[in-house]
Amino acid sequence: MNMELLAQGGAGTAVGIMFVFIVIVVIVTIFKLIVVGNPSEMLIISGKRQRDGQGYRTLIGGRTLVIPILEKVARISLRNMQVALDVNAQSGGGKMMPVIVTGVANVKVSSNPEERGNAIERFLGQPAQELQRVARETLEGGIRAVIGKMIPEEIVEDRDKFVATVMHEVTDDFRKLGLVIDSVNIQNVRDEQEYLESIARKARAEVISAARKAEAERASEAVVKEAEANAAARQAKAERDAEAKTAEAVSHRVAEEARLGSEKSIAEADNALRIRKAELAREAALKEAEQQHAAAKAEQARLYATDVALAEAARDVAKAKAEGDAASVFEEGKARAAAIDAIGKAIEANPDALKVMLVEMMPGIVGEFSKSVDNMSLGDVTVIDSGNGKAIAGAAMGKARVLSESLGVIEGVLGVDVRELGKNLAGVVAKKAEGDGATPKGDD
Repeated sequence: MNMELLAQGGAGTAVGIMFVFIVIVVIVTIFKLIVVGNPSEMLIISGKRQRDGQGYRTLIGGRTLVIPILEKVARISLRNMQVALDVNAQSGGGKMMPVIVTGVANVKVSSNPEERGNAIERFLGQPAQELQRVARETLEGGIRAVIGKMIPEEIVEDRDKFVATVMHEVTDDFRKLGLVIDSVNIQNVRDEQEYLESIARKARAEVISAARKAEAERASEAVVKEAEANAAARQAKAERDAEAKTAEAVSHRVAEEARLGSEKSIAEADNALRIRKAELAREAALKEAEQQHAAAKAEQARLYATDVALAEAARDVAKAKAEGDAASVFEEGKARAAAIDAIGKAIEANPDALKVMLVEMMPGIVGEFSKSVDNMSLGDVTVIDSGNGKAIAGAAMGKARVLSESLGVIEGVLGVDVRELGKNLAGVVAKKAEGDGATPKGDD
């Protein structure tokens, strides 16, 4: 019984060992079939046609299963490779000067899916030296082309422009090769005639001059800034002193204003007191004046009443007298108007009546003329007579002549012959006397 158990136990152990062995073989086989790619390399698994028609597939990093015998794995490094550059070419710009350019470029295989196929087709299975050679020749060809387009001064003075132009020149060629230029470093640019060295010396001199100028400007700026700082400090001190003086002046002014305000308050109080006393005195005087004014108004009212009564009485008397005088004048006017009307009617009936009236007025007119002649003074007159007495008689008859001439003027103005009118008047008077029974006298 024990033997059977032992035999069964040995059989189970052998089966377990066999199982473990098989598992290990499977694991090893799987590890053999799996390929792991690094990020710095590109795996090319060829031997099986892919869906895009290519006979390989690529892997950058990660892992993939490779079927033995049917597929083969190759590797291309994606690391940077330094390519030394040494180019001797003639510069452009009409100078045609031989220029030697040395430098270093960093290139690598492109990982771009659209470009890495070119690198696989050209460099798969080739040593790294071949890739470097192709890259160097391509770069040197681009450098020669760029040197032929630029003058030496541009190459020396503007290295960045030179490098950018070179990279632009060879970018398409490198893309066709499946390569990428990471950087180009130009280490030296020279010529056998030392033309570029003189340019470099000139450039260095200009740089040194510019540096010295900049240093002098910085020193000048430092001096100016120091002077400005000192001036600012002095100005700040002056401002502080001015502020202190201003504060002192303000304090003094405030104290003075306070003193003046106090004095003003006292003066205002005294003035107010004097004004109040004056107002009280004025009020008392006004009250007294009002009392006197009331008495005066009463007296004035009394006098006014008396004067008004007298004036009204005098007015009534004057009115009555004026009315009487007006009536008398009115009646006199009516009488005169009636007389004038009667005279007009009489003159209208007897035209000679006007002459009679004028004759009646003549004595008065003649009397007035006589008065004027009497009043006429000839002044001191000296009469020189020849002895016959005519001059003295002429002087004595002067007034009579004036009267006679005046009567002639009256006759001319009135249109009445005074002498004829006298005769007619005498006849009228004689007829009137006869009619009255009186005996007329003889004519003179």
